[in-house]
Amino acid sequence: MAAERLRVLMTADTLGGVWPFAMELCAQLSACGDRVLLAAMGREPDQAQRAQAEAIPGLTLDARPYRLVWMPDPWRDLREAGEWLHALARGFRPDVVHLNDLSHAQLRWTAPVVLTAHSCVCSWWRAVHGEAAPSGWNRYRRTVAATLHAADRVVTPSRAMLTALMREHGALASTLVVHNGRGAIAGETAKEPFVFAAGRLWDEAKNLSSLAAVASGLPWPVHIAGDARHPGDGSDAAFDGVHALGKLDSDEVRKQMAHASIYALPARYEPFGLSVLEAAQAGCALVLGDIPSLREVWGDAALFVPPDEAGLLETSLIKLIRDDALRQDFATRARLHAARYTPEAMTMRYRAAYIELIARHRTDTRLVMPEAANAGVHP
Repeated sequence: MAAERLRVLMTADTLGGVWPFAMELCAQLSACGDRVLLAAMGREPDQAQRAQAEAIPGLTLDARPYRLVWMPDPWRDLREAGEWLHALARGFRPDVVHLNDLSHAQLRWTAPVVLTAHSCVCSWWRAVHGEAAPSGWNRYRRTVAATLHAADRVVTPSRAMLTALMREHGALASTLVVHNGRGAIAGETAKEPFVFAAGRLWDEAKNLSSLAAVASGLPWPVHIAGDARHPGDGSDAAFDGVHALGKLDSDEVRKQMAHASIYALPARYEPFGLSVLEAAQAGCALVLGDIPSLREVWGDAALFVPPDEAGLLETSLIKLIRDDALRQDFATRARLHAARYTPEAMTMRYRAAYIELIARHRTDTRLVMPEAANAGVHP
């Protein structure tokens, strides 16, 4: 079974960290000889995303701009997306279905379903606002709970995310924690005196407004890259006192990280933090929000600041800016710590889960078939 080549139907969205996650996983599955049909939603992939997908042998990309479950009024799109996914499955005949959005697991699949919960509005809301999501999210909550409990295995990128998910949606029967992996870019670049951050500017969970608020008091400039436009309501976020770089593609973000001396993300909610991993690989000293998931992933390889403590954020950044040895020490710690989060390690655990579930599914099917046959013989 270990040498078996698999057929994986995978979903992804094109709006955030799920896309690079999917690209890393698909590339590694391809290296194992597996075939992947990637169904992308949220919006049409841009040119850079299509080029990434086309560069992976054994990967077929199909995309539709269906709304995701967390977007405003997504229900018609979710139904149509489910029909589309079933049509893809009928043609592709996957051995396993890997969903990367909190919907569609409750559909009648003929293959086992792995669901990766990268984030969740309900846990996001509690982390950002300190209370349960309001009643306007009840339909979302019911849909997410149904899909989580229908999946054959629920995977989260951190133990903290799994704890938060079960707090909101109840205990889950079959779970797995798999830390994300990201391929490092070879080579070193001379560091420059600036602080860098990347993330959706409109997302309160990233807490980039807190970084912008202290930027004028820092000896170094602050550069922030990220999409300012909310994909749901179309509103734009804007910060004063920083160098706003706008939305950059993945390669451009990593070039900024290669030059930045410090990466700051005082997040209120971050189930894993793929951008933090990229910054650590690039040799940035890390200043992060003091939340359970980032503590879990980075341990003593970062400086941590409570998200509401803007003064402490400013003090921590100034401390690293003024102390070259300390900054280099934390940059080295981050780079060494990042080496454990590889695409190979991530894929090995996902692929093992696929194989286990496929074997169980085939055994269950063989056990059921005689009963079904007898039922057909005796009306």
